[in-house]
Amino acid sequence: VQLQASGGGLVQAGGSLRLSCAASGGTLRRKALGWFRQAPGKEREVVATIAWSGGITFYTDSVKGRFTISRDNAKNTLYLQMNSLKPEDTAVYYCAASEDWDQDLRKVGSWGHGTLVTVSS
Repeated sequence: VQLQASGGGLVQAGGSLRLSCAASGGTLRRKALGWFRQAPGKEREVVATIAWSGGITFYTDSVKGRFTISRDNAKNTLYLQMNSLKPEDTAVYYCAASEDWDQDLRKVGSWGHGTLVTVSS
């Protein structure tokens, strides 16, 4: 399955963005999904993950209460609603899919191309 992330952009601190990740060439219905990010000079880190049913989610501590991960299996799409954005959220955001869910989505099978989120202070 191929993944394509979109929705990034430039936003002021305190603003919101919604990222989308559309799949093609396969279904996301039975896959665990997640969002990762990589800031300049830093390693890629997990942001949020969601099990195939949508009933189990995980958020890294720095985004809890501000970001919401969701999925629409009928539309074959993953979302990340980002509110109260901070300059430290600036990064390239990647979506990912895995056959198995764990909170860190350690066995990613498919990566999407990243979308850049820049938060100005």
